[in-house]
Amino acid sequence: MEELNYKPPIPNNKTLRIGIVGAGEIVREAHLPAYEKAGFKVTAIYNRTIEKAEQLAQKYNIPYVFDSIDELINHPEVDIVDIALTAEMQLAIVEKAVKAKKHILCQKPLADTYTNAKEIVALGKEHGVKIAVNQQMRWAPSIRAASNIINRGWIGDLVNASIQVNVQTQFENWPFLKEIETLEIMYHSIHYMDSIRFLFGTPEYIYADGARFPGQKVKGETRTMIHMKFKGEIRALIYDTHNNQFTQDDWFAEYRFEGTEGVIKGENGALYNYPIGREDSLTFTSNILQKGTWITPQLEGKWFPDAFIGTMGELMNAIINNTEPENSAEDNLQTLQMVYAAYQSMKENRPVYLDEIK
Repeated sequence: MEELNYKPPIPNNKTLRIGIVGAGEIVREAHLPAYEKAGFKVTAIYNRTIEKAEQLAQKYNIPYVFDSIDELINHPEVDIVDIALTAEMQLAIVEKAVKAKKHILCQKPLADTYTNAKEIVALGKEHGVKIAVNQQMRWAPSIRAASNIINRGWIGDLVNASIQVNVQTQFENWPFLKEIETLEIMYHSIHYMDSIRFLFGTPEYIYADGARFPGQKVKGETRTMIHMKFKGEIRALIYDTHNNQFTQDDWFAEYRFEGTEGVIKGENGALYNYPIGREDSLTFTSNILQKGTWITPQLEGKWFPDAFIGTMGELMNAIINNTEPENSAEDNLQTLQMVYAAYQSMKENRPVYLDEIK
C-alpha cells in the first residue's frame, strides 16, 4: 500500500511573521505549541490581560507584547494577524487588519452572524489580503488520512458518514460560553460539519435537534443530533453529547466513513482526557486493495496541536504562492450555512436547505 499523505503543510519559506490576538487556553494549548513545532515565527502577542500575554511571550520567546490590538496590527514585523478571540469580535479586528494590508487567520466560528461573515469575505477581496479560518479539524491526522484514502478511490463511491461523540465537556470553564444560547453546534460540532463537508462535499439540507441536560451550568444546547442529506443517496449523521457523567472508559469519540467498496473508521484522540488527549486512530478495509482485510496505518500527531500547523501553513502557502487557501473565509461560508441551517432547523423543527441561509 502506498504511504498516506496526511501531515499538515509546512511552507519551505518560513519568513512570514505572526502576531497573535489573544492569549487564552486555545493559544496556550494549540496555536503556540503547533507553531513552535513547525518552526513558524511568532513576533507579537496581545491580550486584554497583559500578564497572560507576557507569560506566553516569555515561554515562547515572542519579542513584542502589546497592550492594544492596533499596535499589534500596525507593527512592521507582523505579516499575519492570528485572531484567537470570540466570533462577535472578529469583524472589527478584520476591518483594521485589512486596512493595514495584513493577512488574517480568523478563529472559528468566523462570525456571529452570516451577514458579518460575508462582510469579512468582502473586506479581504476589497483590500487584496488573504483571509483563512482556523477550521483545523480537517487537518487532524485521521481526517486528513481519510481524505487521502477517499481521494485514491479505495473505498469506492461515498455512501454514508457518521461522527459520534459521548464525553463530558465542562463548557462552564470557558466564561464566554456560559451565557451563549448557541453553544454545542456553534462552538463544537461546527468542526464535525466542516470535516464532513471537506470529505463528502456540501449537503443540500440539515435537519437538527438540540437539547440541554438536567442541571447543566451553561445556557445553550449540550446535546445535538444533526442529519445531513446530500445529492443522491449520500447521508451523514452527527451525534454529540457532552454530558457523560461516568468514568472515561465509557466515553467515545468515533467516526465512520462508508463507501461502496470499503469503510474507514477510528477515534478522534483529542477528546479523551482533553486537553492532553491521545493520538488519532484509523483503520480501514477496501475491496479494491485486499478484500476482507483491515489495514491500520500508524498515524503521528493529534488534532490538538498538530492540526493548527495545517491552518496556518495553508494560509502561508497561499500568501507565498498567491493562491486561495483551502480554508479561505469564502469557502467557510458554506460551513457557516450548515451551522445556521442547523439552528433554524432546531427552531422550526424541519429540514432547512442551505440556500435558505443568505
